[in-house]
Amino acid sequence: MDKVALITGATRGIGKQIALTLSKEGYNIVLNFRKETEELDNLIKESNNVECLTVKGDVSIFDDCKNLVSKAIEKFGKIDVLVNNAGITKDMLLARMTEEDFTSVIDVNLVGTFNVTKNVISYMMKARSGRIINISSVVGVSGNAGQSNYSASKAGIIGFTKSLAKEVSSRNILVNAVAPGFIESDMTNVLKDEVKEEIAKNIPLKRIGKPEDVSNVVKFLASDDSSYITGQVINVDGGMLI
Repeated sequence: MDKVALITGATRGIGKQIALTLSKEGYNIVLNFRKETEELDNLIKESNNVECLTVKGDVSIFDDCKNLVSKAIEKFGKIDVLVNNAGITKDMLLARMTEEDFTSVIDVNLVGTFNVTKNVISYMMKARSGRIINISSVVGVSGNAGQSNYSASKAGIIGFTKSLAKEVSSRNILVNAVAPGFIESDMTNVLKDEVKEEIAKNIPLKRIGKPEDVSNVVKFLASDDSSYITGQVINVDGGMLI
């Protein structure tokens, strides 16, 4: 295949699974992270016989993103797929939320999406080809009490996705968003079983999602099978927003 996928926030949870799923499809992988990779790069190389580049950097810092993309281009000469996955939460009711709580989440989740995409887009435009897949959230669609910062950042990603899709469609660059619902993660693993059971009761499919449920949609959007889809938001939520 010889295609290259750059994934931000790729060392755990959904981002890690996206990296594993795309590497199984034959993509060479660029892993961005702020903390240690836990040997994910070696796992990808050994399991799937592809190349893997790891680049540490904070997506909220523009120069870090410039360095990330520069190293990816230096290594592989191109970026076919960009997955903007890096994100943080600092949940708090607005009355108690600090300015730092709000701006730090916006800076990583929304500004970070801009920073990486801004540095990638010129290469995709020159190649007249590319896939940009932004990881939003169902709370960016519905909102959620105690998550005004996170919801705002994820809603912003949806607006960013639709606007950019209109700007670059003539260059055969497709831009879509994936909006996960309640997905198994480090955060959900600490919840008691009865709490998770109660959450699942309120989901039409009666279960909490798995990271693979998200990564399989990303795989589809990265593939040629999605060549007539752009500017869309695909909810992966078990029917939460029906």
